[in-house]
Amino acid sequence: MIYYFSGTGNSKWIAEKIAEGTGDQLINVVDVHHGRVEIQPLKPGEKLGFVFPVHAWRAPDMVTELARRMKVPAGTYAYAVATCGEEAGLTLKLLNDIVPLTSTYTFIMPNNYIFGFDVDPTPVIQAKIKKAKERLPEVIDNINQGLKINEVDVGIKSNFTYHLFNRYGKNVKKFFVQDQCTSCGLCEEICPTNCIKLEKGKPVWTTGCIACSACINYCPVNAIQFGSATVNKGRYYFKEEW
Repeated sequence: MIYYFSGTGNSKWIAEKIAEGTGDQLINVVDVHHGRVEIQPLKPGEKLGFVFPVHAWRAPDMVTELARRMKVPAGTYAYAVATCGEEAGLTLKLLNDIVPLTSTYTFIMPNNYIFGFDVDPTPVIQAKIKKAKERLPEVIDNINQGLKINEVDVGIKSNFTYHLFNRYGKNVKKFFVQDQCTSCGLCEEICPTNCIKLEKGKPVWTTGCIACSACINYCPVNAIQFGSATVNKGRYYFKEEW
């Protein structure tokens, strides 16, 4: 069983590749959060995987919420794969406090957090995806063998970063839409927390944003901005053909 959360596709792609290689069922955490899918009881000997992006050196809120609700039998081979632009910080250590993890992995993927940084240059995007493709077979083999592995770059980030992220990074008041918006509704459709609603054809952000950056990166005409932080910056979402 593999539960995944993904904003702009990095973690979704990793989760799909692992599911293909292990034959495990893949479940979107968003579907569990909204009650469309129930948490599945683990069968004896079944492996449990979590795949998700790092949000300010933590697992996304939906993943943490799911982990707290799960009943994991003692001795379950549980693993987590965190995708991030540079390093995982305390993310996997803190998730391990909720669900004991046998193995943990970090995949360095193209940056999508344009609220704070610009996207990676195309050659860097291509290099990161290429390296991930090359590494995936080994990780899948480790999981299939039930090996105990800890491949995580903790870095030097602190708890303070997460508190700043919660206070300022999820401030929906900073979102606005520019005139080139075509009212396509894609942002409303893909928002995992349903916090975007179209009013008079334009998106309006309400409560519940987790700063996954899906709306701003997937907008086909780059009409969505987050204050001045994203103006003149690139956009990124995962495509294998990068």
